[in-house]
Amino acid sequence: MVQESQAADLVIRNGRIYTVDRSRSWASAVAIKGGRIIAVGSEADVTSMIGKATRILDLQGRMAMPGIVDVHNHIMMGGQADLYETRFPSTLSIRDIADRIAAAAAKARPGSWIVGGQWGTDQLGRINTAEALALLDAASGDNPVLLRDDTYHNRWVNSATLKLAGITRDTPNPEQGEIGRDPNTGALTGVMIESASGLVERALAESGHYTAEMDRAAVARSIALLNSYGVTGFLDAASMQPILAALKGLDDRGELTAWSVAAMPAIEPSFMFGLAGDALFALRESYRGVHAKPDYAKIFLDGVPGAKTAAFHEPYVADPIHGCCFRGTTMLTVPDLVRWVGKCEKQNIAVKIHCAGDAAVSQALDAIDVVRSFNGPTTLVHHIAHASYIAPQDIARFAALGVAADLSPIIWYPTVFLEGHKAAMGEERATRFWPNKSLHEAGALIAGGSDWPVVPNPDPWTGIEGMVTRQNPSGEFPGQSLWPEQALDLATVLETYTISAARAIGLGRTTGSIEVGKSADIIVLDRNVFETPSDEIADTRVLTTLFEGRIVYERG
Repeated sequence: MVQESQAADLVIRNGRIYTVDRSRSWASAVAIKGGRIIAVGSEADVTSMIGKATRILDLQGRMAMPGIVDVHNHIMMGGQADLYETRFPSTLSIRDIADRIAAAAAKARPGSWIVGGQWGTDQLGRINTAEALALLDAASGDNPVLLRDDTYHNRWVNSATLKLAGITRDTPNPEQGEIGRDPNTGALTGVMIESASGLVERALAESGHYTAEMDRAAVARSIALLNSYGVTGFLDAASMQPILAALKGLDDRGELTAWSVAAMPAIEPSFMFGLAGDALFALRESYRGVHAKPDYAKIFLDGVPGAKTAAFHEPYVADPIHGCCFRGTTMLTVPDLVRWVGKCEKQNIAVKIHCAGDAAVSQALDAIDVVRSFNGPTTLVHHIAHASYIAPQDIARFAALGVAADLSPIIWYPTVFLEGHKAAMGEERATRFWPNKSLHEAGALIAGGSDWPVVPNPDPWTGIEGMVTRQNPSGEFPGQSLWPEQALDLATVLETYTISAARAIGLGRTTGSIEVGKSADIIVLDRNVFETPSDEIADTRVLTTLFEGRIVYERG
């Protein structure tokens, strides 16, 4: 009989446990003590560890696997969207959006803000008109309205918001941004592109619409929602002080039920306000906790393809505003980027670089290559965020430079996003999107992320199915595939969302696989996904989520 001091706290048995450990892919039982895994194997391997106080979780033959790790989300914005905002699908027409806003205005206090989204970037040309603004104004009355697009880089606001932000027809475009004007009349349309979004977001922030208490509630809600999808680790991709403080507070109170890594902006983003760069980095240890790790920096290098703000090697489709040869621009030069990456490495901070266009990817890799030449090898794993449009000659450079490909948002199949890209770039170029298999075969570390709330919810199973099928799991765009040659097998995709993602955010020795010594972050599924038709994987439901051996979610 085992001594009680050596007995397991919990034994999980009678299951099909997929370990994502290449030395032992499957097991039937796991023993856990003090939040860590102490045995993995057969029933016989754990029987001797069962004491009088050991709890038993009988899987009854169900599949279990490591918790999901999401390498790219926006934890506070996701919670705010879920709790407080007017949400609608990006497929809605302008008139239908106006109807949604009218319904929200009918319930809102006079003069109070209506915040929501997400309008489709493929509708940008139709929204950027005086007629569309008139529809929005008629629907909203005297309530200021701020609507984010499906990339979260651009905004559409009504005239009440323009007035609060002090924006008039004579207001010049900010650097790296554009204030929407009707192409025929020059009248304001309420469209705010890239950094212009900051003008209206600042008006919202200064109004006090979101309180500190609401922010904390939003982060807590996000963690609970992530757990319900089986997520037990994540990286918040733009962590200002309120986010860092909320995560540290949850951790101190024992309420942070996921490993949390934070990427602190090197430069103040146009849509978020407060300390950034050196001033924020200097405070990072005060926000560190047992499970809260502010170990990344975030750099936005370009914008998004649908709004023609991403940087490409080849030009966009000609239009009256940008002309015939516009390729987009990056927000930093290579020397500036080299300085930032080098500075971060000296402080043991890895860097996540937003690169939506292939020219931005090339520039980021060039900068990291330069830093490697004078800093030598590093154990830090830098990220190319949204590694979706990549010049063929750059594919092999990811592995050569030790750079992770952050695969987010979950749009590697036909979507409204893609329709916007086709309009901006032409169909042939737009559909050379997400070379996931090429990256994997070239030895790159590929890591799955959601970019929630850019996608409406952080459900990884939609992304997992889509990586395997390259078709839209929702049933939209039936019969269509996106670059099917880039599909991956299920085992590789599960690695992408577990151990590879954990390695990408510096937690590969802590979580991401079911191995002795690692955190007992385990999820129980309603089906064996290896025995599920590939076009039904997105229907997978998480029955139980364990974080450090504690049940933090159970499906009712």
